[in-house]
Amino acid sequence: MKKSIFSLFALAAICGGVYGQGKPTGLSKYVDPYIGTGFHGHVFMGANVPFGAVQLGPVNISEGWDWCSGYHISDTTIVGFSHTHLSGTGIGDLGDIALMPTTGPIKVAKGSVENPESGFISTFNRSSETAHAGYYAVKLNRYNIGVKLTTTTRVGFHEYTFPKNDQSHIVIDLQQGIGWDRPMKTSLTLVNDTTINGYRYSEGWAQDQRIYFTMILSKPVKTLTVYDSTTVKTGTSIEAERAKGVVTFATKEGEKVYVKLGISPVSAENAALNIKTELPGWDFNGTVTRAYAAWDKALNKVAITTPDEDKKKVFYTAMYHTMIAPSTFNDVNGDYWGTDKKVHKNEGFNNLTTFSLWDTYRAADPMYTLLHPERVSDMVNTMLAIYKQQGKLPVWHLMANETNCMVGYSAIPVVVDAYLKGYKGFDEKLAWEAVKATAMGDERGIKFVKSLGYVPADSTAESVSMGLEYALADWSAAQMAKKMGNMADYEYFMKRGNYYKNYFDSKTGFFRAKLSDGKFREPFDPFRSIHERGDYTEGNAWQYQWLVPQDVEGLIKLLGGDKKFTTKLDAFFVAKGDMGAEASNDISGLIGQYAHGNEPSHHITYLYTYAGQPWKTAEKVRYIMKDFYTTKPDGIIGNEDVGQMSAWYVLSSLGFYPVNPANGNYVFGSPLFNEAVINLPEGKKFKLTARNNSDENKYIQSVTLNGKPYTKAYISHTELMKGGELVFVMGNKPNLKWSTKAADRPYSIK
Repeated sequence: MKKSIFSLFALAAICGGVYGQGKPTGLSKYVDPYIGTGFHGHVFMGANVPFGAVQLGPVNISEGWDWCSGYHISDTTIVGFSHTHLSGTGIGDLGDIALMPTTGPIKVAKGSVENPESGFISTFNRSSETAHAGYYAVKLNRYNIGVKLTTTTRVGFHEYTFPKNDQSHIVIDLQQGIGWDRPMKTSLTLVNDTTINGYRYSEGWAQDQRIYFTMILSKPVKTLTVYDSTTVKTGTSIEAERAKGVVTFATKEGEKVYVKLGISPVSAENAALNIKTELPGWDFNGTVTRAYAAWDKALNKVAITTPDEDKKKVFYTAMYHTMIAPSTFNDVNGDYWGTDKKVHKNEGFNNLTTFSLWDTYRAADPMYTLLHPERVSDMVNTMLAIYKQQGKLPVWHLMANETNCMVGYSAIPVVVDAYLKGYKGFDEKLAWEAVKATAMGDERGIKFVKSLGYVPADSTAESVSMGLEYALADWSAAQMAKKMGNMADYEYFMKRGNYYKNYFDSKTGFFRAKLSDGKFREPFDPFRSIHERGDYTEGNAWQYQWLVPQDVEGLIKLLGGDKKFTTKLDAFFVAKGDMGAEASNDISGLIGQYAHGNEPSHHITYLYTYAGQPWKTAEKVRYIMKDFYTTKPDGIIGNEDVGQMSAWYVLSSLGFYPVNPANGNYVFGSPLFNEAVINLPEGKKFKLTARNNSDENKYIQSVTLNGKPYTKAYISHTELMKGGELVFVMGNKPNLKWSTKAADRPYSIK
């Protein structure tokens, strides 16, 4: 990737931008949106509110893997402020409805780094940039225009401070997208002298994406010139593949022009209704204050006590990153655009989008059941609606499109987890129907699971990862069937949940690819990784050795018992080998072969506790929290992956992690904070206290629950939701007697 010539500013000046709004004063003051904008974090930069439909922020001119969100800390160019962004994905999309304020001769192309005068591209100084949760500001060097952004759930609010100029403009760019995105059909129309509406249909990762908008300006439009790409057209309305519009007016020195832009998945009229409902006035500062308040309320789900200000920044920024998505995907009246390409009305839930389920089922989704119980039913109901519309639960769903990205059917453990934890806000019979139908399909290798008990490597790539993910989900389905009294289904899916054993080669001690004739594929190298065409998804045999979180006890037996299991775990964290030239870029944050920068490794540090060595879990967890999560732009060690990387930190820093994503148990690790209070529904609180806690005192010595001795190495979701106090006593040496007995270890099924 060629580096931008505008990326030479020192990173020491990243924070503390001088152009912008007052700082937040609540918990949101600890959120640093720059964390994760460096290295391969791919996080969203801009203004939004928790789980909002709008993610309003700048787009750099550079493209490529590190610009999947449209922004990277190495780049100081801006070609527009778009209203939708992904956060932390490894594929770029969205970037819909870009606005760019300019002055001087009209330019409707972006231009280039080499020839900026050919378009409207501008540079900015990092010192003029300000970013908070719910607010973004920057000054465009080329035009001397100050830009401030904030949002409601469905409306982007822009404040542009122009210089004196008779040729001041706002470019409406419906061509521009991010990454794979490209326009298919776009339209804009001048409705009156302050209102413009239209739509943008595009294809990319989401192959049939539709978004409608209405924008209202505080200053009457003097002229609106419309373009098909760079070709000027007559009139004040256009429908074309790459429509653009340029609003022109004269401005006085320091004149502020405001734009409210509402988006909708259904219609421009609904976009206007979203504005009328959520942002009827023009109080920009008040809107910023309300955005801060929304983040404060959401972040207050957990109140931590620590003298370390950097740890507060890392923690609350991590919480912030877990609430960018799933994103709202309906209008204030409840209308939404379905996977079946129909408008749905009055469905009785808030429809959502951006489900990165292969990533988030591991920690983010279990975390939502604990920290955001009021949103769980909406998430499940959205998945059930998708099932009704496309015949299966979502795989990786984006803007009413099934991308089928990543292996497995990872929605199953998410739905099952919500059901087993007692959530009632959805149709349980429909949920089971959706789980079973998804698991009993024929696509994506499932027909081989049903007929052979494994996915043959000569039928599909990534067969081992696919098979292990299916076994995990099938085990989850079995637990739901059991609770519903469907014992025949329980026995059937439990059998399939054990199919992970069909990939195990006792001679090498690894899960290996098996061919249609039942033989293991040769040659075999446990270090080798081939991106998208190998036997393992974004990993190798070492990393997938441990993907049996649904039956760790069974995996321990398979590897020869506790001692051999922990010996191999020890080897895993020090093993060195060549992954090959075709290894996935996602494999990052290595400790031996452990790759914290990618999700399949996320539960592995906690497996020591299952084999009676919880102190090794504590050592590894503390190391990862200290070294792989920092306050720097490269402070996330891999793709954020729509909240999963941050969810690992949030839960682990509280002292526990859901190794099995669907059995409702959280395995203890090493609490990072002296005190943390989880604010539960109905005024209940669950307090976690770590006495004698420090960087050195990372080992749990003993635990009490509500004043009584507690010897288990885990706690259940049910127990947490009751409220109460869990007290950890910490020390600088392992207590070799704490939670080492078999009865106190975590379990899959008791």
